[in-house]
Amino acid sequence: MKAILTAALAASLVTLPPAAAQGDNVDSFPIMIQLNQAQLVMLVETGLMEKPLARDIARAMRTVVAEAARPGVKMSGDYLALEKKLVELAGPRASTIHMGRSRIDLGATTERMVLRDELLAVYVQMLAAREGLLKMASANVRTIIPGYTHAVQAQPTSLGHYLSALAGVLERDAERVRGAYGRVNQSPLGSAAFGTSGFPLNRRRLAELLGFPTVVENSYDATGHGTVDTKAEVAAALAISALSLGRFAQDLVIQYGDPSPGMLLTEKMTGHSSIMPQKRNPGIIERLRYSASAVAGDAQAVWMVAHNTPVGDVGDVRANLLRRAVMVTDGAKTMYAALRDIMAGLVVRPERTLAEVDADYSTMTELADTLLREARVPFREGHHFASELTSYGRARGKKPKDLSYEEAGEIYTKVIGSKIPITERQFRDSLDPVRMIENRKGQGGPQPAEVERMLGQHRRQLDQESAWLAGEKQRLQAAFAAMERAFQGIAE
Repeated sequence: MKAILTAALAASLVTLPPAAAQGDNVDSFPIMIQLNQAQLVMLVETGLMEKPLARDIARAMRTVVAEAARPGVKMSGDYLALEKKLVELAGPRASTIHMGRSRIDLGATTERMVLRDELLAVYVQMLAAREGLLKMASANVRTIIPGYTHAVQAQPTSLGHYLSALAGVLERDAERVRGAYGRVNQSPLGSAAFGTSGFPLNRRRLAELLGFPTVVENSYDATGHGTVDTKAEVAAALAISALSLGRFAQDLVIQYGDPSPGMLLTEKMTGHSSIMPQKRNPGIIERLRYSASAVAGDAQAVWMVAHNTPVGDVGDVRANLLRRAVMVTDGAKTMYAALRDIMAGLVVRPERTLAEVDADYSTMTELADTLLREARVPFREGHHFASELTSYGRARGKKPKDLSYEEAGEIYTKVIGSKIPITERQFRDSLDPVRMIENRKGQGGPQPAEVERMLGQHRRQLDQESAWLAGEKQRLQAAFAAMERAFQGIAE
């Protein structure tokens, strides 16, 4: 689990070395410094602390930060460890900074700041993956591929249509992530253990200083319920996304087993067998499938760890649950990065995917539709004829385009009892998957104009979300910069 820092947090702690934001565990010391900076600013502004004492504490905090910046020094993120150092530097009254607080609301706020940064990092990867997906879809609006139901080839569609569907899925996933972000991005600070305190702390000002748009209003919720459901919601949102991406990976893996697949990875993106010279293994696709499974599994662990704990438990639902939640976000970043790489390295062979469609009878729906559309043959009769024609062709090892108009006429007369009522040209067109797709009329269908319309919508949505992400980062940076200025004003 990697340490997380917003750009603003890193900027406000410029004296800390880069190592303070790296490592295998979340380093909460920088965040603990910020929580105390915000507290000090708020106490001075509300008149709860006299300025000389606040100045001494601020300078002591500067000294602690400078000490943490020295090579090989690692500071604890536990508040009591920080307070001990502040008391050593500024005297016993330095502990006044803790008025109205508890390590419980400090911890709850720290966790939300970590999750907030994690979700923004996940969102960056998600947007990059969607960018690559839309690029691939736009390049393959007319690439015919087989579509499946019950794992059996059913009807032709286009690769652009198929990928546009996944783009829609990822838009919903992004909406869930933004929703979870909005509920994570609320401040518990000032709730103390759960019942606030006798000091009139300005919780909204604390939230503003730390970049939170609002507070978790009920103090019991802030430190009791909210410490669990936020993590569970983050995990659930990403697990839902993993569900769809795992299924997509499976589609790619299955078709990749064909001796001549219609979609394959570039040579540099495949692994080579140590004993079988001909083997080209789609490792990046397997990575997508594995990481999606890991996200789903880790998300379940988040729920299981917390589901039967009492509301007042601050053991299982704090650091342990945060670590598990960040395992989910880390896995999601890997998952979206794998999807991005697949989109960048996937080679599509339209002639091969079309040949796969032509090899089976997935255009038979269009034959039945043509009989209804052109000759008013009841659909069920046309369906029955097309089914019998399929059985006839398969029994003789023929592909649809190998069937003659005369053979079709004989089968029609045998099944329906009359002469086939469509021309040979109409019959041939009904067997052509390209023509079939061009004939689609329904909203959201695979016809090129409709796919291009949907892709245009996806592109506009992606642009809006990219703007939201940039704006949110700027908002956080501005909040932290303002707090830093206020803090430095106290110290000076």
